[in-house]
Amino acid sequence: MLLPKQKLSEDTRKLVKLYSALCEQDKLSMLAFAEFLVERAGESGQSAQVEISLEPVPLPRPESESVVAAIKRLSASYHMLEKSDLLTETSSLMTAHIMQGRVATAVIDDLEALFSRHHREFVSKQREE
Repeated sequence: MLLPKQKLSEDTRKLVKLYSALCEQDKLSMLAFAEFLVERAGESGQSAQVEISLEPVPLPRPESESVVAAIKRLSASYHMLEKSDLLTETSSLMTAHIMQGRVATAVIDDLEALFSRHHREFVSKQREE
């Protein structure tokens, strides 16, 4: 069944254009975030109190992945972490890859360990509060 043609708002067209430009992994992250916003608003359309999930949403590691893609994947997986807390160490690992020629898979392994460690620290702090 075909729906009658509707004129899309400027915001809707922009959103569709941005969504279309994303890779599959980022599309999943964007959808997850949109679902989060809808749930937060609640059925009444009013903002509701939402607890931040302490558990990561693991995205599978592709067989062949760049360091930049790994950082994006891990940032989406560990959505609860403050990115600025990871910046220095992430930048050091990226520099080791680009400037010193360190192998991407080894850098990605270290990035995964870094995000995991920061997650453990985050959970520990949340439970103390």
